[in-house]
Amino acid sequence: KKREEKCNTELTGLSFRLPTGEPVTLSESVAIISGGTTGLVTWDAALHLAEWAIENSAVFSNRTVLELGSGIGFTGIAICKTCKPKTYIFSDYHHCVLKQLTENICLNGFSQGQEAEAMNYQNPKLIVAELDWGSVTEKQLLDLQPDVIIAADVVYDPEIILVLIGMLQKLSTSRADRKPPEVYIAFTIRNPDTYHLFQAELGRSGIRWQITPAHSNTGFLCDVQPNVAILQLFI
Repeated sequence: KKREEKCNTELTGLSFRLPTGEPVTLSESVAIISGGTTGLVTWDAALHLAEWAIENSAVFSNRTVLELGSGIGFTGIAICKTCKPKTYIFSDYHHCVLKQLTENICLNGFSQGQEAEAMNYQNPKLIVAELDWGSVTEKQLLDLQPDVIIAADVVYDPEIILVLIGMLQKLSTSRADRKPPEVYIAFTIRNPDTYHLFQAELGRSGIRWQITPAHSNTGFLCDVQPNVAILQLFI
């Protein structure tokens, strides 16, 4: 059974220093594909999204943030260390990814489920959620209640696009106050056809989008690739 598979993955340590001086330390797979998933490595779009978030911290400050496809956690850990969210929900589906994600969160001084002290949003409440976009239940979504939704490098396969859009549509109506969350999707444009298909399917679904302005490259990324884009979606 899938749950009985062991996560026998060779890991390596990575360290980043954020523009604020905060360190982020991760353990990630030495192989791009490991255990049937690409989620055990840090991708360019995750770095790009983290840097954009740090420059736009007001988007996240004192808010509930849901990250779809968190992978091993770089973007979320960086946001939790610098942007003062009230609650941060990491999510993924593959059990080996969730295991490594949880370990990386602890490696950076956080604990899952920790509560923020009154008036101190340096320590947000952290949640790690198993979320299968294709079979997510209404109750799961009602429990999330995000103000902001982000994702990095989840638009890489045409088959995933419709499932992702369906997930976003469900999330748009799941908030108790019916106010749709803000959505930011970062991705590396490896295949222009996939990028254009994503934009076309957004249009067919009635979801407006705009490209967010590029960040000013404050310096913790050694090589920001020009083919990384961030779209803001209006769901």
